[in-house]
Amino acid sequence: MCVARADEHHQWRELSETGQRYTVIDIAARAGVSRAWLYAQIGLRDQIRQLTDHHPTSPPVIDQTQRSSDASLRQRLTLAHARITELDDDNRRLRNQVAELHGQLRATRLHEPPVADTVHNASNLVTLPNDRTDPR
Repeated sequence: MCVARADEHHQWRELSETGQRYTVIDIAARAGVSRAWLYAQIGLRDQIRQLTDHHPTSPPVIDQTQRSSDASLRQRLTLAHARITELDDDNRRLRNQVAELHGQLRATRLHEPPVADTVHNASNLVTLPNDRTDPR
């Protein structure tokens, strides 16, 4: 029993020294027990509360191998700027194209006779063969 208690204290010390914030789920998974069991242990409940509230604002520690190098960040920034320039050029080209098409449409409407509205014209209504209002 003393060995288990010493191991428990070692685990708590190890968890509290990492500088990370743990949830009850994290602690239960690491201990291999259920959350309900942890909550039922009155002595552990206070320790768990201290551990979960211990470092509420500490940022996650990023391993040095996972950090981006300055050169990599500069390259990504350069590529992002190039892509933004490309997109700006595309937008400018498309805006000009839309303006030209609107001009052509306006010129067409001014020089040609108006198109008849067949959608709202009552004489163009279609009667369906199975329509009960059909006089046949």
